[in-house]
Amino acid sequence: MKFRIENLPGVKLIVLTQKMSLSENKTFLLWNSFMKRRSEIQNAIGADLYSIQIYEKDYFDGFDPHKEFLKMAGVEVNSFENIPDGMEIYVLKGGKYAVFDYKGNPNNGGEAFQYIFQEWLPASGYVLDDRAHFEILGAKYKKDDEESEEEIWIPIK
Repeated sequence: MKFRIENLPGVKLIVLTQKMSLSENKTFLLWNSFMKRRSEIQNAIGADLYSIQIYEKDYFDGFDPHKEFLKMAGVEVNSFENIPDGMEIYVLKGGKYAVFDYKGNPNNGGEAFQYIFQEWLPASGYVLDDRAHFEILGAKYKKDDEESEEEIWIPIK
């Protein structure tokens, strides 16, 4: 899987949030709700969608499919004016990220994350940083399609 190292400046987003775990995955519900209301967001920049995960500091210390994390669905905005009811503002903290270009069915993304965390990261000389993990779902993202493309952003230091 191709990757690059990027220094990301802070990014302003309007998001919907949902607490979940891998065993109680509510991603479909979150995105279904978000996409129905996406047009309510004013000041959006571009058409890219952000899928964000916020993990507790010890989340990766041992695999537990019942450990909860916060997931967000959002878009980048140029101002935080006129936030739709039930949505929130979120600022992705700037910093260094490993960015992986994933191509394949999004439902099989677990294989990509397994490679990143079990093979690439231990051999890379980097460690995880305590910031948000996210994916950018751009114009080439296609739900349930083998030709789908997205970027996986992993915070590193």
